[in-house]
Amino acid sequence: MGEKKRTFHGALGGFFGLVSMSAVAGLLITVAITPALALSGLATTSTINAFENLPNYLAIEKLSQVSSILYDDHGTDAQLASFYDQNRIEVPLSSMAIAVREAATSAEDPRFNEHGGIDLQGTVRGALSTFTGNGTQGGSSITQQYVKNVLVQKCEVMTDEDEADSCYDDATMPTVDRKLKEMRLAIGVEKNYSKDEILQGYLNIAGFGGSVYGIEAAANFYFNGTTAANLSPSQAASLVAIVNNPEKYRLDRPESETNGAANGYAANKERRDYILDKMLEYKKLSQEDYDVAIASLVEPVILEPSTGCQTALGSAFFCDYVTHVLKTDPIFGEDADTRMLNFRRGGYKIYTSLDVDLQRASESTIAENVPQTFEDWDVGAVATSVEVGTGRVLAMAQNKLYSQDPEVQATGPQYTGINYNTDFNQGGSMGFQPGSTYKVFTLAEWLKEGHPLGERVDSARKSDWGSFPDYCDGAQRFPGYNPRNDSNEAGRNYSALESTIDSINTGFMGMAKRLDLCKIRDTAEAFGVHRANGEPLEKGASSVLGTNEIAPLTMAVAFAGIANKGTTCTPIVIDRIIGADGVEIPAPVSTCTASVEPDVAAGMAYAMERVMTQGSAGQSYRNTSPRSPMIGKTGTTDGSKDTWMSGASSRVATVVGVVSVTGIDTNQRNVYFDSGQAATARHRMWPDIMSVANTKYGGDEFEQAANNLIRGVQVTVPDVRGQSVDAARETIEDAGFGFLDGGVTDSELPAGTVSRSEPAAGQSTSTGATVTVYSSNGSQLLLPNVVGQTLDQAKGTLSGFGVVANEQPVTDPAQNGKVISMTPAAGTPATPGGTVTVVVGKTG
Repeated sequence: MGEKKRTFHGALGGFFGLVSMSAVAGLLITVAITPALALSGLATTSTINAFENLPNYLAIEKLSQVSSILYDDHGTDAQLASFYDQNRIEVPLSSMAIAVREAATSAEDPRFNEHGGIDLQGTVRGALSTFTGNGTQGGSSITQQYVKNVLVQKCEVMTDEDEADSCYDDATMPTVDRKLKEMRLAIGVEKNYSKDEILQGYLNIAGFGGSVYGIEAAANFYFNGTTAANLSPSQAASLVAIVNNPEKYRLDRPESETNGAANGYAANKERRDYILDKMLEYKKLSQEDYDVAIASLVEPVILEPSTGCQTALGSAFFCDYVTHVLKTDPIFGEDADTRMLNFRRGGYKIYTSLDVDLQRASESTIAENVPQTFEDWDVGAVATSVEVGTGRVLAMAQNKLYSQDPEVQATGPQYTGINYNTDFNQGGSMGFQPGSTYKVFTLAEWLKEGHPLGERVDSARKSDWGSFPDYCDGAQRFPGYNPRNDSNEAGRNYSALESTIDSINTGFMGMAKRLDLCKIRDTAEAFGVHRANGEPLEKGASSVLGTNEIAPLTMAVAFAGIANKGTTCTPIVIDRIIGADGVEIPAPVSTCTASVEPDVAAGMAYAMERVMTQGSAGQSYRNTSPRSPMIGKTGTTDGSKDTWMSGASSRVATVVGVVSVTGIDTNQRNVYFDSGQAATARHRMWPDIMSVANTKYGGDEFEQAANNLIRGVQVTVPDVRGQSVDAARETIEDAGFGFLDGGVTDSELPAGTVSRSEPAAGQSTSTGATVTVYSSNGSQLLLPNVVGQTLDQAKGTLSGFGVVANEQPVTDPAQNGKVISMTPAAGTPATPGGTVTVVVGKTG
């Protein structure tokens, strides 16, 4: 059988029956809970004991507040984005207008300053409502409402949804037990906190509709940035009205709704006017101020709060990276979801490393040089700058509009939530091939192993490069791998320096042959290089030329490490963190590790400076102003699908690139933007950014590279002309050089013997350099000397060659009719059948 509903008369009779017991009634009134206990129908003694045994201490924890990501805008803290579950800005009572405080107490709890947590008259009124079947309503003091809000707040910060729902039911269900607990806790709060503290807590925790909480955020939201301190009596009453029933009285509803602007916000105005009446009644408002307030219209001007990284516009991708860093920082919680939830609720101020000048330059130059979309090509453009020596990320931009909303993303390729600059687990892509910019790690390993920049290697293109050393898995072969050079240079005997300056692919293949593929990979990893998808770096022959998919930020960090004398610092984007209580919290720090010795870094810088001044990055160098000493390396992937410019001063490293986001094979050399050829956009963007960096940060000379790293120990090439090829090999290798058989060439020496070498006999080159030897095919003869002979005699001497005769006036009769010169000269090797030109003297 269902429980019977109590009638008004039955409840009232029970109430007075209990109160008539004077001793018990006096005790109950003393604790200000008579009506609720009486109407509960509990026995007197057991009721008092039960009530006294209820918990009376309420732990008031910090409120959920707005967290902000900030940056320094020339000495002023500027907000990049805000995050919150509850839009709340906690402020002290002194920062609230008197009208706010008086509106709250006049309408919600006129006897607030007199009772001990429970308003007896109000409780009786509310209890009668409850026990006549109208539910628990009204009658709650501000302290009781504060208690209820605190209990609800505890539920709202729970991460387990089921636990949160159960908690919320316990805190809000209209039951006598819940009301008794609330009253007991209210009495406890009054014992532990002053009236001002309670009123301040209440006005900061109360809901004002939607996600707006607390009087400060409400003033800001509903009245266009107004603060709680500057609210007029009319505005204060309108906001306090919302607290009574946030859904009914809120002021941000569309005009089509009953409570909307089209109806003058009638519901809110009715409640507002009631509050103003009460303020006048309790002499909290003068008649003059009341008349002005009551006559004013309810006129909210909604200021939508900026929340989420999309509000950061061009800096949104930097902002997104910051949020992913926060998700990995144990300061904020045990796992990624908890950390982000705590961040959204914690009221933190996150001060970032963003340099506003470099960021604006990055955004501007990308917008000027690369479109957001391009026909039949999902074009992407990226720019990342890192401070040398600290790892601080100064700028991060790309050519897309930021949105995490799938519906927005579906409207066009100009929208994306993917940060092309970062790793996949940091909100980024699966990475991009860096092309020849990756060659700097082979260069580093080359110098580490003691090879100088001047050392030459076999750099001729070939269909089979043979085996490559690999200490991890044993020697490796890559049949059919036959990379060409970008400008189809034939290559033969390039030095490491020449290969670096002009980015000669075959030169780096020759260098890798003398090194170890696994050690090259180790050196790259020492600079913090890793694949964007989290997989290990590949170490095949093609990886030497940059086929691993790497995030641009990773490459910027590595180039900063080279510029930092070989010490690489992990990237950081947070300079400091301030909690809601104003106390600084330890921020993530950069870890700096020696990647290579400083002398190796100096050798790398020597070569990479010449890439800027003499080589493939010359356009970027010439377009930068002011110029400080700078190092750099270009990169172009197969088919010119992706193009890169990476470089650094001693202060800032910057990587820019134009890429195919979806991997479409578009040759950038065949594509033209409004700004010019797509393939050269990197050389327009990088200088724009580094010009700002050089102006702001300056830059020093890089460390001078030791001579042994540049030229190595110089050794004279031995003369092996006329030797057999095998004998020449032994002679050359004994002298400390590498030997390369260059094949057969025309020569006057006997067939099969060595005709010449590169470098030539008697020249000096570094020990270990490759000497290429060419053997004779015996096809040539040394031209005999015919000067002084008659023309007929000369033709006879030059039998087997064509002879062309020219006359030249002479004054010496002895030269008349005689050959006075010949071309080619006597002693020159020449192939029979060729032509020799002679000049015959003629007098008169």
